[in-house]
Amino acid sequence: MALRRIRRRRRASITSLIDVIFLLLLFFMLASTFSHFSEVELASVQSGPGETSDATGHTLLIGTHSLMLDHDRISREALAARLEALKRPEESPSIAVDVTGEVSTQELIDVLGIMARVPGLQVQVREPA
Repeated sequence: MALRRIRRRRRASITSLIDVIFLLLLFFMLASTFSHFSEVELASVQSGPGETSDATGHTLLIGTHSLMLDHDRISREALAARLEALKRPEESPSIAVDVTGEVSTQELIDVLGIMARVPGLQVQVREPA
């Protein structure tokens, strides 16, 4: 009677599989963009208590849930159309942007993004006094 020799199975090594997964993970992390960056150009000016805007300039006041363009309440959806209506062929309008104290930075950036879509505007953000 012949004795059979029992073969022990070798355990499969997963080290190379882990290396490949790590390299794929590293590649996709370096090759992809996780957030979209955009730029908003700002020109900041000081505002004083007795300061008035020039004759060709307009003022946009950003509140928490409201916009006031030259003392008229306006919605965000109508802002771009109103700014287009302010443009004249001989000059580009300048808009001074004021914010109230409780306005978040995101709300300011959202409004500036709308204004950036209107070509030819000169936008200045006034620092709170």
